[in-house]
Amino acid sequence: MDNIKNYVQQNKERFINELIELLKIPSVSADSAYSQDVINTSEAVKASLEKAGCQFVEICETPGYPIVFGEHIIDKNLPTVLVYGHYDVQPPDPMELWTSPPFEPVIKTTEIHPDGAIFARGACDDKGQMYMHVKAFEYMIANNNLPCNVKFMIEGEEEVGSKSLGWFVERNQEKLSCDVILISDTGMISNSQPSITTGLRGLSYVEVEVTGPNRDLHSGLYGGAVANPINVLTKMIASLHDENNHITIPGFYDKVEELSAEERAEMAKRPYSEDDYKKALDIADVYGETGYSTNERNSIRPTLDVNGIWGGYTGEGAKTVIASKAYAKISMRLVPNQDWEEITELFKKHFESIAPKAVTVKVTPHHGGQGYVTPIDSIGYQAANKAYTETFGVQAIPVRSGGSIPIVALFEKELKSKTILMGFGLDSDAIHSPNEHFGIFNYLKGIETIPLFYKYFVELSK
Repeated sequence: MDNIKNYVQQNKERFINELIELLKIPSVSADSAYSQDVINTSEAVKASLEKAGCQFVEICETPGYPIVFGEHIIDKNLPTVLVYGHYDVQPPDPMELWTSPPFEPVIKTTEIHPDGAIFARGACDDKGQMYMHVKAFEYMIANNNLPCNVKFMIEGEEEVGSKSLGWFVERNQEKLSCDVILISDTGMISNSQPSITTGLRGLSYVEVEVTGPNRDLHSGLYGGAVANPINVLTKMIASLHDENNHITIPGFYDKVEELSAEERAEMAKRPYSEDDYKKALDIADVYGETGYSTNERNSIRPTLDVNGIWGGYTGEGAKTVIASKAYAKISMRLVPNQDWEEITELFKKHFESIAPKAVTVKVTPHHGGQGYVTPIDSIGYQAANKAYTETFGVQAIPVRSGGSIPIVALFEKELKSKTILMGFGLDSDAIHSPNEHFGIFNYLKGIETIPLFYKYFVELSK
């Protein structure tokens, strides 16, 4: 343990500078204007794996953005760990809310990160957390203490639904064969209390389009006589929740797992302050489904949220029009047993059925994925817990996350391997938001902790 701590301290500035260089590349997979940057990032990831000591690294072409695959096989009789991460990032919008440019990384101190945090798009999600694994691997190679085989699969489409990953995994099962899959794309409770994510919500993401008249109309000449698509859309969206914030789509809850009182009581033992939660978000009160706590609402319950809505004139000054069209992007976070394709179809059928005859509605599915729950009695979980306990001095707490990593269910189906989610980010790191950041403490602590996972996984596998 002292050896890895010394190695991290000796190479601290280099580790930080290498991550900063990676964060400078705007690898936004959702916007084709950044397509060359995404490709450039894949090449940078390949170079970093080669430099760290991988025996073999290649950029694998897919129908979309490439996947970087690397491996270091020391003995085929030993266990194999498959590390998954992604090098693409969310769009930086809205740009005006960033306190520093999203692709010009800077280190700033905060109340939570007195040692500093790197502010940049992708700092925590997922370049910083992915790069921890590269540096942990570098340490194990440099000190000749890699205890098992390791493979890396780093993709460039996670933020747009991992469109090509299923295609790649199905065609490369032997190449990707492993005993456990290790991912750092989640968070932990705090810098003093680590946690291991044992559950993820699924996702259904759709775009809706409401069309009224065949052109924008003068709101004085036509107002009151013709359906306004923006008015109609907002009413339709409002109807998707009842007075208890329960989703009104028929059949939506049919397969939702209701946790027992005992399980909910165990979840409630997680350290949590509602006052701190509200203070961090600058809100006067929480809001959500009646009958559930905040931590239950954002982890074990399904949700439906509007992620964007637009239509009509939004420029400076006034333009009195009734828009021809109105649009919204809607995401539904799903719990295990809810099939995302089935939910997408239920949404489409319901949304079309509640539209007045004065408009037409089009629902376009974008992407989705299944939820996932991993057992806490597996060797992988136990190895992760022992690793966290050694570096943090306290045992990790199992938690269910409100986020979605759709490929985790895919991995279990295709590769027959369990996934361990060793996250080092914090809820306050503003992922997907302006001013995303990742603590220097968290980054370096991840590099310290990951080699211990390998050590204990091999020991427990014997």
